[in-house]
Amino acid sequence: MYYVYILKLNNEKLYIGYTVDLKRRIVEHETGMSMHTKKFLPCMLVYYEAYKSRKDAMKREKNLKKFKSSYRQLKIRIASSIFDTKEGMTLPHE
Repeated sequence: MYYVYILKLNNEKLYIGYTVDLKRRIVEHETGMSMHTKKFLPCMLVYYEAYKSRKDAMKREKNLKKFKSSYRQLKIRIASSIFDTKEGMTLPHE
């Protein structure tokens, strides 16, 4: 499986990423091993999508990173996960 995921950073911004191993990647973010998020710890997984196709996952990540309508629509759909909770999501079972 291929995953597109969103982390909420400690500065209240969102980080969008793509990976083939979601559990490993989240641990990397949480332990400061990712140069993109290590300055903004702690971070919290607030959303992910799973894809069978690498191409589909990469396309979705790219579209979300453009911060246009698909990003705005997703933020509206998951607003309570982003703004209201103090706990992150549970990782998928593999």
